[in-house]
Amino acid sequence: MRIPTVFLAAVITLGLCSGPDAAVAQNDRQFVEASGLQLVTPAAQSAIDRGLRYLSKQQNPDGSFGSGSTYRRNVAVTALCGMAFLADGHAPGRGPYGKNVGQALDFILRHARPNGYIIEEQYASHGPMYGHGFATLFLAEVYGMSSRKDVRETLEKAVRLIVNTQNSEGGWRYDPEPTNADVSVTVCQMMALRAARNAGVFVPKDTVDRCVDYITRCQNSDGGFRYQLEHRAESRFPRSAAAVVALYNAGVFKGPAIERGIDYLDRHLPDGRANRHEPHYMYGHYYAVQAMWHAGGDHWTGWYPAIRDELIERQSGTGAWPPDSICPEYGTAMACLVLQVPNNYLPIFQR
Repeated sequence: MRIPTVFLAAVITLGLCSGPDAAVAQNDRQFVEASGLQLVTPAAQSAIDRGLRYLSKQQNPDGSFGSGSTYRRNVAVTALCGMAFLADGHAPGRGPYGKNVGQALDFILRHARPNGYIIEEQYASHGPMYGHGFATLFLAEVYGMSSRKDVRETLEKAVRLIVNTQNSEGGWRYDPEPTNADVSVTVCQMMALRAARNAGVFVPKDTVDRCVDYITRCQNSDGGFRYQLEHRAESRFPRSAAAVVALYNAGVFKGPAIERGIDYLDRHLPDGRANRHEPHYMYGHYYAVQAMWHAGGDHWTGWYPAIRDELIERQSGTGAWPPDSICPEYGTAMACLVLQVPNNYLPIFQR
């Protein structure tokens, strides 16, 4: 019997399994821990270090990240950059980049409205619920590393807004209104809710169940996922990777939806050439590496080295990665997060 890895630590710690099951659980934990040491090569760590140095120099005086006319001072980009530092072991006030994390946190907190909505109004980009979702995720990840009461309070309000704006189909759309839904925004909110639940914030089970139902109904016959229920669109790699991760994080560890989804993603294994100019490249691989991390086994050991080597090759001399149509801070944060998944530092990445 294989124990879902998301429960391994609790199962072992609480002594809820013994004998062969305990041995399997311990072996899986050891694999997870050893994986980072084996797969994050010196070249990968050097790329991460250069990427984080680049980001530290790009932070705006107000603590935000993001550049250009559309993504300047963007809450989603700021949250992702903050998470890139967290994933390397830095925390507010601790570590070489502790100041950067603390300033990013302050920026996010300052832009939380009384109703919980996190948005930078002056430079709000298309689809502000993306920003809210990633900002909520960042708050949940940083909560355990900070004793600040306002982090918990803001996180709870942000979660409440997500719960209250879920639409009748079970998903979310660009604005905090329960009118429409798409897979991409829905996954963003689901990840935030999972992280919040990990941090001890209450998330209604019904909210998660309805989200799982929505995402599952968006799966196509080829195993990939379409954008919306009402549009019979073809599958796309980026949103399909996101959908699989959302199912894993909602507690769906096996079954037809997961199996077909992983099979679909396996057909998009990075090869140094494929997907190079595909839209949403960084977004897709940010989720795909998490999907394979959850799938484990050959899926993981085959996928991570492939995307690791492709990202190392794509890094520029400045330490940045291509902007992927957003901004270079976004591309760099995403690449650093992908490379750091095996380190197992962020709770949202843990199996």
